[in-house]
Amino acid sequence: MTTPPTTDKPVSAPPPVRGGSLEKTRARIAVLMLIPMLIVLAAVAGYPLLRTIYLSFTEYNFISDPAPRWIGLGNYWLTTEDGVGLGVLQTPEWWQAVWNTVKFSVLSVTLETVLGLAFALVINSNFKGRGLMRTAILVPWAIPTVVSAQMWNWMYNDSFGILSQWGQSLGFLQAGESFLSRPDTALAALVAVDVWKTTPFMALLLLAGLQSIPSDMYEAADVDGASPWVKFWRLTLPLLTPALLVALIFRTLDALRVFDMPYIVKGNAPETITMSIYARQELISNSQFGFGSAISVLIFLIIMVFTAIYVTSLRVKFD
Repeated sequence: MTTPPTTDKPVSAPPPVRGGSLEKTRARIAVLMLIPMLIVLAAVAGYPLLRTIYLSFTEYNFISDPAPRWIGLGNYWLTTEDGVGLGVLQTPEWWQAVWNTVKFSVLSVTLETVLGLAFALVINSNFKGRGLMRTAILVPWAIPTVVSAQMWNWMYNDSFGILSQWGQSLGFLQAGESFLSRPDTALAALVAVDVWKTTPFMALLLLAGLQSIPSDMYEAADVDGASPWVKFWRLTLPLLTPALLVALIFRTLDALRVFDMPYIVKGNAPETITMSIYARQELISNSQFGFGSAISVLIFLIIMVFTAIYVTSLRVKFD
């Protein structure tokens, strides 16, 4: 039996895939898929932002003025005798609102971060009833802001509010006073409301960061005989830093533009007015679209500066 002769032909290798062209194709497809979203974003956010910037350089009362009148930087800094009033940067009310907002943001974000980290560490550990506690801790965050603000407003009431009654019985308040009625405690009272409302949000974000830490690292630390305090400072906190910084970014931006809760509880009171409340007062109550737009632009710039600082800190930390 003879075997038919075989001819060995060299097998040609497949043509090499050029990585550069593939990456360019993927980038081009990604840009094409992003174009509809960018168009919608430009229409929804870009046009209002540009319109607000334009109105900030005009004098415009939408009730009495037929059209905006260009005044340049008059809404920011009035250097001539023309126009009504002073620029935003020359008004004490603006700087009071900035100072109130900064104090509110620093106090609330600091307390929420510390308490949120403590709650996250507790509910991340194994104990009976952990699931129930995780659900219960989210109740304040689930309540609408309007409802929780009005609830705390009742508790702060100087006549029947339970918190005011406790403060009067302990000697912190005089008869007929409340923590909201006193200028020196009103802002702290608002901070307490915000901390009660938003600490669960911080705890949820930090809990997600804690659960991303590999458990074998803790097992190795236990083998080395590390104490819980050493494990927290040398292991948990460094690995939790990315989640912690992201949570701080979200909460700081929210605190800087806070409006609803302070406005419901205290309205336009000078001791608690924030930048957003001041902008609403000029835009809606006083019908000054030009002046109010200048305030809105300044708020945007302040938040952008804080965001740039946080983003730079992240890059320096993890580059």
